[in-house]
Amino acid sequence: MGTKRDHTIPHATVAGPLLLLLTFGSIALLLALILIVRLHAFLALLLTSMALGLACGLTPAVLLKSIQTGVGESLGFIAVVLGLGAMIGAYLEQSGGGQVLANWLLKVFGRENAVWAVLVASFLVGIPIFFEVGFLILVPLVWSLAKESKKSILLYGMAMAAPLTVLHSLVPPHPAPAAAAQLLGADLGSAIVWGSLLSIPMSLAGGLFYGRWIANRIFVPVPEIARKLESEQVVSTHPPPAVGLVILMLVLPVLLIVASTVMGPKNQTLLFLGHPFTALTVTALACMYFFGVRRGLNRDELGRLALASFVPVGSLLLIMGAGGAFKQVIVDTGAGAYAGKLLASANFSPILLAYLIAAAMRAAQGSATVAIITAAGIVAPLVKGIPGYRPEMIYLAVCCGGTMLSHVNDAGFWLVNQYLGMTVPQTLRSWTVMKIITSVVGIAILLVVQMFLSRS
Repeated sequence: MGTKRDHTIPHATVAGPLLLLLTFGSIALLLALILIVRLHAFLALLLTSMALGLACGLTPAVLLKSIQTGVGESLGFIAVVLGLGAMIGAYLEQSGGGQVLANWLLKVFGRENAVWAVLVASFLVGIPIFFEVGFLILVPLVWSLAKESKKSILLYGMAMAAPLTVLHSLVPPHPAPAAAAQLLGADLGSAIVWGSLLSIPMSLAGGLFYGRWIANRIFVPVPEIARKLESEQVVSTHPPPAVGLVILMLVLPVLLIVASTVMGPKNQTLLFLGHPFTALTVTALACMYFFGVRRGLNRDELGRLALASFVPVGSLLLIMGAGGAFKQVIVDTGAGAYAGKLLASANFSPILLAYLIAAAMRAAQGSATVAIITAAGIVAPLVKGIPGYRPEMIYLAVCCGGTMLSHVNDAGFWLVNQYLGMTVPQTLRSWTVMKIITSVVGIAILLVVQMFLSRS
């Protein structure tokens, strides 16, 4: 075992403005590799990290060690969180728990307040489940309500889509926010709590208020795809889970983490149970039992379901690792420290900078996951050491920027377009504008909170 290298000492042979210019050039190269050459984000990030290190004068040995360190540090924590989160989502999805929860909330709120039922159901389902999966779980409810009420499908569609997409970008264990929290040094428990709280006004602004406004101006009927897919739907032979159990499984990890945050220093048991590893492991085992064993799934079926949940995680882990490598190369060249000093002396808000970088990455290449992870890797070395700014605030700013703009280069844009039966102009006026509103509301709240924090 060798001694750990001091990453605070720059190893580059260039310095000053040229160092900064090369860093900006590497970001341009990254975008070119993704957008023009069409390389996978993992390979593009890896090649960009190598190019930046060599251009700045790092020796091959130092550069490769920097990449190895960056990958290891970024994945050492996140791989466990992401794997457990994927399992929880898979067991909840196959049990039909999302639909059970939505139907129950519809009874509680009543048909006249169905929009609120959809919004709350989407918020709860969106905590552990990826946007695309949650969307497909809940879209039949949106079709049904639009058909019954004879109102524009946008009324319910925006109420469903807004919480799902906001939570996907802001709250761990979703991949992008989990990676961003790790890269920026934010406490994961705090990231979950504060990300969830910030998601509430963002979801209300985009999904409820704007959703109602745009539904009164664009009438979109129930699409033909609804009739086709509903006719092909296979009815499960297993009994659905109780709604109380579904809600408990959705909030259990959050409750454990919050309890640990509040009482942890005084209670070692809560401190252990509230660690994200333990909280998510307990929840995953509980989901496996209640949504699997208790519903008649055998060991082989449970194993196949867990294995299937890991398939989409593999690609995301590679992107996260490469994002960590890019961050570490920026640190080891000294570019991060130099830019951080310039930023501090210029008195420009690191929160606003983090937001703008993430928003630009999102607009350019489409994927919120890639935008947030890449932006976090770029921002982390720049803001390190700037007094008065908590890592959690920078983390939230990056995530708000990453959810900013969804248009024709985003797969989510086309998912919403097809399943809500809209034209491209209608999707731009509804979904895209809703995304902009949620993002702007989020960063506005962060800037106000930071203003009060800086005065205290």
